[in-house]
Amino acid sequence: MTNARDHISLDEQARAVLRGNDRGGYSVPTDGLYPYQWNWDSGFAAWGFAQFDLPRAWSELETLFSGQWPTGMLPHILFHRPDPGYFPGPEVWGTEGLGPVPSSGISQPPVAATFTRLTYEKDRAAGRVHIEALYPKLLAWHRWFMQWRCHEGMIFVTHPWESGRDNTVDWDGPMAAIDPVGIDPYTRRDTAHVDPHMRPTKEDYDRYLYLVQRGRDLGWDDAKMADSMPFKVADPTMTFILLRANRDLLALAAELGEDSAEIEGWINVLEEGAERLRNPASGVFEAIDLKTGAHAGNVTSAAFLCWYAGIECPVMLGELMEAFEASQFPVPSQKVTDPKFDAMRYWRGPTWTMMNAITALGLIDMGHPDAAEELRIRSARLLAERGFAEYFNPHTGDPAGGGTFTWTAAIWLAWASPSAPAYQGATQTEPQRGEQ
Repeated sequence: MTNARDHISLDEQARAVLRGNDRGGYSVPTDGLYPYQWNWDSGFAAWGFAQFDLPRAWSELETLFSGQWPTGMLPHILFHRPDPGYFPGPEVWGTEGLGPVPSSGISQPPVAATFTRLTYEKDRAAGRVHIEALYPKLLAWHRWFMQWRCHEGMIFVTHPWESGRDNTVDWDGPMAAIDPVGIDPYTRRDTAHVDPHMRPTKEDYDRYLYLVQRGRDLGWDDAKMADSMPFKVADPTMTFILLRANRDLLALAAELGEDSAEIEGWINVLEEGAERLRNPASGVFEAIDLKTGAHAGNVTSAAFLCWYAGIECPVMLGELMEAFEASQFPVPSQKVTDPKFDAMRYWRGPTWTMMNAITALGLIDMGHPDAAEELRIRSARLLAERGFAEYFNPHTGDPAGGGTFTWTAAIWLAWASPSAPAYQGATQTEPQRGEQ
């Protein structure tokens, strides 16, 4: 582990990454590769800024919600200023007139309520005015998910990008069923910034763009998207993160004296839905293709978010212990013994330390402090040795993707660094759900 002088230097390096990716009220994930504001990246950015610049943390969240659509949907990308180096840009999405800021037509995992609450816990005196402004926007966004992306209590995605886990093996079956005929000619820009072996394949990308064109043809209409998109998969990432976000929104409602009955109802629905994600054959939480009803059959890092959502699972605790044994720097995004594991290709094997951070928050909440600390120590060593890259080889620690990544630097400051708060406080607002 790092000594005191080393971690103070790393703290400053992490702050420099956040400042360097600051575009004036919002952050880009990393310079070059991702030149716009990404939804869940901004939540983590706010968490990082909250460790040393609370006003800047609030502006991150408030700028994110400046792009909210009248429907309540909060897009996964906000195109605040033109950048010809990125594809697909706003002209490909065809969302003109649907929101106040040029944007994509899909959303992303709703971490914002959780990081709004954590920021408020550090800034109660000045933060009330901010939560008063953000609360109705968060409520509208969560209501949009429950109305348009909820199937039997599970949150589904209509595009792999909506999940944040673009090329996870969870999508292989549903994506294989799509024939990407008629896609417009395109030139990828991501592989100009990053080794193509670290990115989704061309076959994946053809289908990504086919689904974008399909959404555009449907006018990004919520009802048509839910009914007519060829990709419709119940996602553990979305379900667990929204369940946790609703618990934190409930706490904000109590702070503001707001009626919380609607939120409490959502929590009950999502707790029941989360159990449907549990594969009865393995006990693992898995994605479900809603077109076929089939579980994906994979152990991915998304499944370890069960504790973050307030759901206990001894099976997943056993899987976590296996991950500690099988990889030097867990948690891999795909189980390392799976034939589809690829240590360097995006969400098919690499470790994402921001997933580790929220997994650890859940482990603390659910009474597993030793596992949480083991995950923090290994993640801290990885970042201290290899820097603030986008993601990492779970065996060797080799960095991959973007090199100076906002959310990686943010979780160093908020969670992994020896000078970070030991833990920002258990944030569950009701008894946790036990094993069924």
